[in-house]
Amino acid sequence: MTDLLDRVRTWLVAAETDPSGAAIRHALDDLGVVADGTEVARLTRTLRADLVGAGRLQPLLEIPGVTDVLVNGPDQVWVDSGAGLRRSDCGFAGDQEVRQLAQRLAAQAGRRLDDACPFVDARLPGGVRLHAALPPLSWPGTLISLRIPAQRSLDLAALIEAGTVSRAGAAWLAALVASRCGYLVTGATGSGKTTVLRSLLELVPADERIVALEESAELQPRHPHFVRLEARAANAEDRGAVPLVHLMRQAMRMRPDRIVVGEVRGPEVTALLNAMNTGHEGSCGTVHANAPRAVPARLEALSLAAGMDRAAVHSQLAAGLDAVLHVARERGGRRVITELGVCAGADPVHVVPLLTFGTGRPRLHLPHHPVARRLMAVLP
Repeated sequence: MTDLLDRVRTWLVAAETDPSGAAIRHALDDLGVVADGTEVARLTRTLRADLVGAGRLQPLLEIPGVTDVLVNGPDQVWVDSGAGLRRSDCGFAGDQEVRQLAQRLAAQAGRRLDDACPFVDARLPGGVRLHAALPPLSWPGTLISLRIPAQRSLDLAALIEAGTVSRAGAAWLAALVASRCGYLVTGATGSGKTTVLRSLLELVPADERIVALEESAELQPRHPHFVRLEARAANAEDRGAVPLVHLMRQAMRMRPDRIVVGEVRGPEVTALLNAMNTGHEGSCGTVHANAPRAVPARLEALSLAAGMDRAAVHSQLAAGLDAVLHVARERGGRRVITELGVCAGADPVHVVPLLTFGTGRPRLHLPHHPVARRLMAVLP
């Protein structure tokens, strides 16, 4: 089988054709090999995975429910199906094979991965998010991280069913959207920030225009007037980059009602704060943070790196950011909404708990806070 695979692979490469069933039958005819339909189908699956798919990792990506596939060198492949990481039986012959796979995946995304550019962060044609790193910067070998986009969009009802938020808590989230508060969804990587944000965007009234800015297209809410601008990385010649901060300028000219930044992690934070302070109420985004109280310091650091002075950062936060919604991932893998924080003070701004969520009715800590009054005015 291995010898036949190598011969058919060599034929396909020489013919510069994709590994379709017809092409493989043609290759077998030329090679004088007789094979039945089952054998042709097996060759097609294997060679498609090897030449245009994810190679040995392709079967793992096709398992229903898998969210992440992680490769730590040739001997460790881990899979997360939503309940925590488990080690797979999949392995590679050596690190050179892992490196070649990482480079081929990077090339599929139009990116370069070599000793001069030892890292890559890109989206593959099918929507899978790729990150890869090469030795000697990575250990114990070439590292590949693949994040699979959700196969179905979870609405607020599905989050209730999954235990992410209680029914009473979901009513407060609906009020957060209806009140047009400017908010951020925070949490660690893989905590479910994007899923929660997507479900909230589906609650935006149909007559409002949502313009989203993303580095990698992940937000796909079922909303009749949702449009997206997607950032573009530089090519192999380090040209053609279109960062999120540039997209924000375009979004402001697109008559948005709400502007969404899929992930705030750079200079675009200043543009988002500006959007929240220029009439685009209800604008929102996600940011990595350990807790809501850490958000001001996080945004301050990002804004200072973008050239915004500290006083201006806190002034914009006080005027435009109303709430911070935090999502956490429990040890068993379940994602839960834990807290809704609100801004207090002006210089410096700090975030204090307004609501803490649990399995029942959320606990309201500051009933007289202006944001609390806005939410209660539209609470279902």
